[in-house]
Formats: sequence, structure tokens, C-alpha cells
Amino acid sequence: MSCEYVQRVLNHLQQKNGQEKEFIQSVTEVCETLTPLLERDPRYSKYRILERITVPDRIIIFQVPWLDDKGDIQVNIGYRIQFNSAIGPYKGGLRFHPSVNLSILKFLGFEQIFKNSLTTLPMGGGKGGSDFDPKGRSDREVQAFCQNFMRELYRHIGPDTDVPAGDIGVGPREIGYLYGQYKHIANTASAVLTGKGVNWGGSRVRPEATGYGNVYFATEMLKTRGTGFDGRRVLISGSGNVAQYACKKAIQLGGKVLTMSDSCGTILDEEGITMEKFAIIQEIKQVRRGRIKEYLEKVPGAKYFENTRPWQLTKVDIALPCATQNEVDLRDAETLIKNGCICVSEGANMPSSLEATKAFQAAGVLFGPAKAANAGGVATSGLEMSQNAMRLNWNSEEVDQRLHEIMINIHNTARRTAEEFGRPDDYLMGANIAGFRKVANAMIDLGV
Repeated sequence: MSCEYVQRVLNHLQQKNGQEKEFIQSVTEVCETLTPLLERDPRYSKYRILERITVPDRIIIFQVPWLDDKGDIQVNIGYRIQFNSAIGPYKGGLRFHPSVNLSILKFLGFEQIFKNSLTTLPMGGGKGGSDFDPKGRSDREVQAFCQNFMRELYRHIGPDTDVPAGDIGVGPREIGYLYGQYKHIANTASAVLTGKGVNWGGSRVRPEATGYGNVYFATEMLKTRGTGFDGRRVLISGSGNVAQYACKKAIQLGGKVLTMSDSCGTILDEEGITMEKFAIIQEIKQVRRGRIKEYLEKVPGAKYFENTRPWQLTKVDIALPCATQNEVDLRDAETLIKNGCICVSEGANMPSSLEATKAFQAAGVLFGPAKAANAGGVATSGLEMSQNAMRLNWNSEEVDQRLHEIMINIHNTARRTAEEFGRPDDYLMGANIAGFRKVANAMIDLGV
């Protein structure tokens, strides 16, 4: 039986990789929802697809020595995990954060396989990064690290091999330093990184894409219940690009955004974050690289909760977790449900624990899993690759329209697939089966 097949694979991974908790969590979430497909089509067991798809094609680990502003040598670890290229070149971001380790990057790379598949664009799954922390570092130090990171990474990437992008800790500044060094070493201006500046090969709407796409996905889910964002109370975690532009789009659609957060705490503005207040947040985060607490200096009526996430603070209709993995635990989920939440759409990667996810589904909350709901970022990266290949630069309206269409299609694909297996509101099952089936069929076609 295929359910026995799933359990056998999970048991083997637990024995081999049990210390990699985030990776085991992501594999468990995917595999447990695939059982109906695996029972219907024995080919996937015959060709050992689960065994093959849960092991990266290769893992590259390297040292990154660099000089800080005092002239001292610092050493960090660099990673690139090229997970699966069955449907296209490896594609996935680079994360610079002290928490980066193999488990986190393997979970992100594994999720990326199915997320990229759902976009319908020809992109495989990969991820990378370093335990380097850009916070508190000067521009010169960030540049020195990025250049030395790329001195090793460049030999493993290419427009038809592996196309990295940004993630936590890797924004336009870092992409610029990385791409500049790649061009210098490789002597080519190929589309080997996405998230580039618009004036040197980037796509319009790329910074906004993940946040906008998350709200577009949530909008489609809400339509199935005959409602939308207008007048709804919205809680958002995070204050990086994803959270900022999810906030902006939710406001544009009439939502009342009440919270944003960072690693130090959460602001709660019961009056609602307006477009004018949104500009304050952008100035704090994008210009000054400050802390979200500074919002209170401009909006004294708001409240600040130190070392607290948004989920326990107030009544809510829509929750958009946009910070980091496992930021919504079972207790948070139960509180959100109690406080009236009808929709959760994940902007971050795997922000809900397995227990929280099951609680949302059991309560009938519309739940948009990250691999579907936050696919707008990598979808627009794919559009950037297309523009680079054609030597074109589309305007903002055209990119946004294409992004919106992709997110509607991802929603419809996930819902239609869930309906095919008798569970029309189970977007987690629908997204996992749809993303997996395309990649698995390609793996079978390509042979062993």
C-alpha cells in the first residue's frame, strides 16, 4: 500500500536525517498529503520517486573568509543546495542569516521544487545562503562578504544550470554586489541572478511580487466564500519586503491592517495602517534599516509588544504570516481561530507548524500553504529570466498583470486538484499533489 510506502520513506529519513527538524517537517507535510495520489498511481512507488525527490542532486558547502572594517579576518560557511532539476534549471533564493544551516536550506530547497512547479514556469528547485549576518555591518563589509561568497558560488551556477535570487538578508544591495562580482569573474552579463536592479536587468514589481502574490492568492480563496479584504481586520507578521507589500496590497483592497513585526517585537495599530503610515514603515525599514518599534515615534497611538508575535493580540479576520518558518504554533492557531480568523495565507516559507496547519484545517479556516500562496516571488523571478532572455523590459502594469494571472492559476490548480481527490477546500493537499505530480512525471520520463 502506498500509505505504507510513505511511512517507510519517512521512517528512513528520520533515521538518516532526524536531526534536520525543519527538513523532516517539510517532507512529512508533503508526503502525508500525497497518499491519495500514490494509492491511485503505483508508478510513483515503482520508480521510487519519494526516495529520489527527497535527496538533493548535490549539496555544495564552502568557506567564505573576508576582511571586516577593522582588518580582521572573519570566516562564514556558504551553501548551495541543488535539489531537483527535472523541469528546469535549479531556482531558489540565497539567505544570509545566523540561523542558516543544512536543515533550513534543505527544507527551503525541497519546498521550492513544488512551488516552482506550481508556477507552470520551467524551473527546478534549489536554495542556498550563509550564516553571515548583514545586520549591523557596513556596506563595505557586506560587499566584501558578497564578493568572496561569489568567488566560490560562480562556478556552480549559470542561466541554464542554477539561477539564485534573494531571500532573508539578501536584498537589492546584496544582489548588486553578488552580480557585480559574478560579471567580473565570469566575463558575461548572463541572467544568472534574479532580483536585480531594474536599470541593470531586473524586473519591475519583483520587490513587491511575493507580498502582492500572497494577497492575490488570499483574495481568490476568499471569493469561494463570497467575501474579500474590504473591511476585514488583517494581521501581518514581519516587516521585510514580503510583509511590506502584502500590507500595501491589503490596504489597497480595503483591508484594515493592524500589525507588523520584526525579530524584536510587534506593533499594533487598532486605527489601521494607512498608506501614509505604510510610508513611515518603509522609511524605517528600507531607508534607515531600523526597528519596527520606531513606528511609535511617528504614530504615538500605536502599541508595541516586545518579543511578541501578532497572533495573540487582537480580533482578526485574515492572518498573513510573512516573517519566518514556524512562527505560528498550535497555541497561536487556536487563538487565531478563537478570535474569528477565517483565512490564513502564508507569505513566509512554512510559517505554520504541522499542528497549527491541522488546527486551521479542522476548524474550516481557508488555509493557503506557502508553496502556493507565496509563489509570486519566484514566478516574477521567472518572468525576469524571460525578459532577460528576450532583451526586453516590461512595464509595471504588464508584470503585475502576469503575476496576478499566475496566482489565480495557482489557486485554481490547487483547488481543482483538491476537488479531484474529494477535498475541494484542502489547498494544502491540492498544491502538494499538483506540484509533485508534474515533477514526478518528468522524473519518470527522464529515466533513472
